[in-house]
Amino acid sequence: MLGAAILAARAGLRGGAGLVRVALPAASRDAFTVACPAATTLARDELAVDVLLEGARAVVAGPGLGTDQQAGELLGVLRAACRVPLLLDADALNLVAPLPDDAVAQLGNVDDLVITPHPGEAARLLGRTSAEIQADREQSVADLAARSGGIAVLKGAGTLVCDGARLYHNHTGNPGLGTGGSGDVLAGLIGALLAQGMTPFDAAVLGVQVHGRAGDRVAERIGERGLCAEDLPLAIAEELRG
Repeated sequence: MLGAAILAARAGLRGGAGLVRVALPAASRDAFTVACPAATTLARDELAVDVLLEGARAVVAGPGLGTDQQAGELLGVLRAACRVPLLLDADALNLVAPLPDDAVAQLGNVDDLVITPHPGEAARLLGRTSAEIQADREQSVADLAARSGGIAVLKGAGTLVCDGARLYHNHTGNPGLGTGGSGDVLAGLIGALLAQGMTPFDAAVLGVQVHGRAGDRVAERIGERGLCAEDLPLAIAEELRG
């Protein structure tokens, strides 16, 4: 899903990251560069993970990653080697599911971890159904934080952010943000905020709030029905201009 990587990268750039580098299969790099020329690319199937991580101030893993054996192996090496804030989204969450019941999951060698599941991904992480997740979202996000050892962002209507002690309930956004790719944009935005030195909880809270406000800005212009994920990065930059 190359589009997911493109959306995350565009959001990272519009969210203030000075340089976005995207590790892709070599065959995808040319198409990516046409779609997102401001980002640079690395061939993930040709370089060691320490080269992929060189100079990074934050890492976003998951959008467009895939869930085959090669992707799983790459994610495992990345998690072990990463020493900067790490955000896991989309396919990365499916690759680490389910989380252990009785101990904090070792999702990475960093203290600054953020996971951003939607209800379906949360269900797989916790070994529950989506209906059970939605029936008690506050408990679900608390369990996600406890069992991952990081900051949990439970997406959906009224996105929740929890670090195990604090709980933030977001009130920005609209149903148009349910469109495909919106979560990839959020991942890229939070990654950019992490790279700028924000704490994981603050980056997650600001990210979901600005993401929602950007969706509201777009909806005011064109309506909720036609809102697309690619509309969001520029609106995010508008929201962050201060």
